[in-house]
Amino acid sequence: MNNYVADTMAIVLYLENRRLPNNIKTIFNEVAQGKATMYFSAISLMEIGYLSEKLRIDTSIFSVLKLTEENKNFVIHSLDSETVIEAFKIRAIPELHDRLITAASFMLKATLITNDPIIRQSKYVKTIWQDN
Repeated sequence: MNNYVADTMAIVLYLENRRLPNNIKTIFNEVAQGKATMYFSAISLMEIGYLSEKLRIDTSIFSVLKLTEENKNFVIHSLDSETVIEAFKIRAIPELHDRLITAASFMLKATLITNDPIIRQSKYVKTIWQDN
């Protein structure tokens, strides 16, 4: 079974039914059907809470938690000391939140779903976004 980590933007786009590349929609559907596992970093949960609080997005942490409660294939990945240590090894990604999400993907040996060009260019983990 395939393992994925979705970055914050992918989670928001999915929960708000906004435009996602077809291959990413397919991955979310496979997870929903129990054919793969998708992890959400606790950092993404924090970012979603913050963006929701500032009224920059319509979804909330409660939408994420509801999804993980209703489907065991969507899993919150807790922030632990090993992930933090791994994050500080990732020098090619300057933004701390992005480092932590990438580190979670590395620790889980999972493909990272992200449209962030800096994360993708770092090549620290396998990433996926567009159809082409």
